Amino acid sequence: MALRLEDKKALVAEVNEVASKALSAVAAEYRGLTAGKFDILRQRARANGIYLHVVKNTLAKRAVAGTEFECLGPALTGPLVIGFSLEDPGAVGRVIKDFAKENDKLVVKAVAVGGTLYGPKDIERLASLPTKDQAISLLMGVMKAPIGKFVRTLAEPTAKFVRTVQAVADKQTEAA
Repeated sequence: MALRLEDKKALVAEVNEVASKALSAVAAEYRGLTAGKFDILRQRARANGIYLHVVKNTLAKRAVAGTEFECLGPALTGPLVIGFSLEDPGAVGRVIKDFAKENDKLVVKAVAVGGTLYGPKDIERLASLPTKDQAISLLMGVMKAPIGKFVRTLAEPTAKFVRTVQAVADKQTEAA
């Protein structure tokens, strides 16, 4: 069913608004994917805070114009679904990569992060980005390490003294 001009303008505005807030994007070809499997992909996307939409390529190029995902323009050919990650930069990569493993009909065409276009092989790098909680725990571990080392350094002379006194006491009890 063809879209009316007003519907096209509304769709372009909606995708443009989402793209202006998004952290990363993936364009994937879905040729041959059944409607049931596509619904499963949409459910997973919704559960992970991903905006997933099938948009005609000309409308998609207009929608990403003026955003950091304008670099996707040359990659927008063929029947594509575009996913924008809104909360976690790696979420769209993880969902698309995992779904593509299960369904060989979904083929990644382009990945975009921070205004830079990457190839389909870079979906692995995007998918391996830590979630917000993982990043915070990594940061806390890095911040905690020097403090722990400092405390151990301060405690070591006392511990060494106690071990020396214990060794002397053990030697005297053996001699007696």
